[in-house]
Amino acid sequence: MESVMSLFTLTTLAMFFFFGEILIRMKGIGAIIGIITIGMYFSANLSSIDLILVGIGFAVGLGMIIADGKLLNDGILGIIGFIVLNFSIAFAAPDALSASYSIAGVILGSVCSLILLKVPKLPKRKMWGKMTLKDQLTSDQGYNSINDSHTKLIGKTGVTETVLRPTGTIVIDDERYDAVSQAEWIERGKTIKVISVDGTRILVERLD
Repeated sequence: MESVMSLFTLTTLAMFFFFGEILIRMKGIGAIIGIITIGMYFSANLSSIDLILVGIGFAVGLGMIIADGKLLNDGILGIIGFIVLNFSIAFAAPDALSASYSIAGVILGSVCSLILLKVPKLPKRKMWGKMTLKDQLTSDQGYNSINDSHTKLIGKTGVTETVLRPTGTIVIDDERYDAVSQAEWIERGKTIKVISVDGTRILVERLD
């Protein structure tokens, strides 16, 4: 069990510093520590020839993750790279139990490296920036389209579908909207007019 925990510790540290270097500008320190610890892991379990082959596989997997973060930004290549990386780790393990602990160390170290992103003063690398920007733009565009469509309702009249007390549902041009009245109850079936829109908040007043 002590040997298994040693392998677990080595893979945890290796992946923490490898991914730490990928996410944070550590001036190569993370990469150096990662290479040393993963080298200790591989050399403890492999012959010279296997060490070279598995080392290449590990490097390819890590390279795919970096390429995805810097260039493609879709996550697919990164996932494949992470699988390749884990396969090389498992292949180097002397038995199934050691492989399980070693892969657990890879996952733990990778997840723990994300903590570095929460440290304000650490300089962060621009990894997976396009994916983040795309999500942000999609969210902004979706919000703006909703906001624009609601803004066009100002001045229009409609009918309350439910009682507004003071919130409820109204119908304008056969479309249902959530609305709020000006601190008054408006019965169902009453004619209303949209007087203002704030984001998705539609303020109405009764006309009859």
